[in-house]
Amino acid sequence: MPRHPREPDRATSAEPAPEDAVRPSGEEWRQPGAPVRPPATNDEPGPAAVGPVPAVDEHTAAIQELEDRWRRALADLDNLRKRHARELERERTVERSRTAAAFLPVLDNLELALSHADADSSAIVEGIRAVRDQAVNVLELLGYPRHAETGVAFDPARHEVVSVVDDPDFEPGTVVQVLRPGYGDGDRQLRPATVTVAKRE
Repeated sequence: MPRHPREPDRATSAEPAPEDAVRPSGEEWRQPGAPVRPPATNDEPGPAAVGPVPAVDEHTAAIQELEDRWRRALADLDNLRKRHARELERERTVERSRTAAAFLPVLDNLELALSHADADSSAIVEGIRAVRDQAVNVLELLGYPRHAETGVAFDPARHEVVSVVDDPDFEPGTVVQVLRPGYGDGDRQLRPATVTVAKRE
């Protein structure tokens, strides 16, 4: 049937869609004359499948190498700790043996003095004094010198005061009498000397 000459061509003179009209999504809407894009299939790689796969493998190898090095370092540290504990115990045993061996002559002389208990009392006293001096010498060789001086200024790091006396023969604040000697100095002090001190004015 022939078209009316005044009838407009619907294919060429269609009115444009209003701006607020909802357009179909995807391939449902396209401009006239635009090529039709075939739908994506599962065989085509998507955007997530494209990536630096070799780089991921390199990172995995690097992580494995770091973990291996970390485990080896832990094993070395554990071996070092065990070796240090063994060496420390061995050094303690050697030091105890050396100290005990240093006091053996002192015990020998004490037994010798006791074997002469029936002898002259003055000889016994001299023998005991000699043994005492020998023991003091052993302590000094081990790094613990004896302190039993009187007339020296009171030092709270070396002296422990048990009483204060008024003695005109001594300067105020000086040691009048040593009741128990002290041994060692500073960090190597076995014990301070127990003393009486002259009263301060």
